[in-house]
Amino acid sequence: MKVAQITLREHDDIDGMLTTWCAAMPTPNLVLAFSAIPLLKRLSDPLAAHFPSALRMGCSTAGEISSDGVGDNSCVLTALHFESADGQARQASTRLADMADSEAAGRRLAEQLPPAGLRAVLLLGQGVAVNGSALIAGMTKVLGEAVTITGGLAGDAAAFKETWVLNQTGVHNDELVCLGLYGTALVFAHGSFGGWAPFGPARRVTRCAGNVLFELDGEPALDVYKRYLGDYARDLPASGLLFPFAMLGSDHNEIGLIRTILAVDERDGSLTLAGDIDPDGYLKLMHASTDALVGGAESAAQAAAAAAEVAGWGGQGLGLLVSCVGRKLVMGGRVEEEIEAVAEVFGQSAVLAGFYSNGEISPFTGNLECKLHNQTMTITYLGERI
Repeated sequence: MKVAQITLREHDDIDGMLTTWCAAMPTPNLVLAFSAIPLLKRLSDPLAAHFPSALRMGCSTAGEISSDGVGDNSCVLTALHFESADGQARQASTRLADMADSEAAGRRLAEQLPPAGLRAVLLLGQGVAVNGSALIAGMTKVLGEAVTITGGLAGDAAAFKETWVLNQTGVHNDELVCLGLYGTALVFAHGSFGGWAPFGPARRVTRCAGNVLFELDGEPALDVYKRYLGDYARDLPASGLLFPFAMLGSDHNEIGLIRTILAVDERDGSLTLAGDIDPDGYLKLMHASTDALVGGAESAAQAAAAAAEVAGWGGQGLGLLVSCVGRKLVMGGRVEEEIEAVAEVFGQSAVLAGFYSNGEISPFTGNLECKLHNQTMTITYLGERI
């Protein structure tokens, strides 16, 4: 596999830079774009013109990740050329009507991918009016659990208002896109880790519907949450990124999933979370330190690198990093440290690309079953055997 990368900014000569970049690489099979919203909209037509034969896929972000670190208000373009004879990719897209359409949309995406030889799927979705858990469940019902799904939900710099996705037809605020990956030479490995710690008592879920939480311990969920947040409550929903929920089972044991708040409703006292809630479970608040989050990113990288090595990686590949915007807010000026920790693990074997997201899509480390994560660093390694 050959991988090339360029970072563009608002005042760059975009057409000129794309022309030079195109001339210096083999014809790419896939171009990934992770970008601030204004640049993503501006780049849709130039990318189609410069890469007419490549699959084009990407989304808006809450921060862009490249091999150079973390950027804002930029666009990171990464081009991949598959060298194996049987390596190929197929793109599928669908419109998401509303949050209730999430599971059906997942099924529609999966049904567009030819099942023969399908090895793995990269999934990107709009990141506000979507139930990520239901989306994944819909895809898994069609594909089965043997096909690994990774990816993430688009961001909008923690505004939680409108996100955008790039596919072959352009840039859309109501689309989901996925890439089916095929070929016996494909190396596809993943790792995920958080670094957050729970605090306070476990609160029983007494009323919820899908990913909307109405009551904890018989009280309006928003009231309970505001009491914990104190002065931070005035900045909801954005401040909720600093205090996610750990999901616990009915036996009070952690199940390894974290849920971030997407929206609040003052009228009914509810919280809309990024994924489904166990109606028989418990929730506990979480917080984190920068050192713990950086350590989590390193652990995710080590898991992905170890799995890639077992699978027979060789040459250069892509390290796709999807990290939660909440981690970025907690780490502030030290956010580069989690990217540096990943880079140290992969060394020269991977070009890094990715984004800060409204939700991360990956199996647990060492598992095949895909889940929606929040507040997690997820890493996908994509390469070819040599």
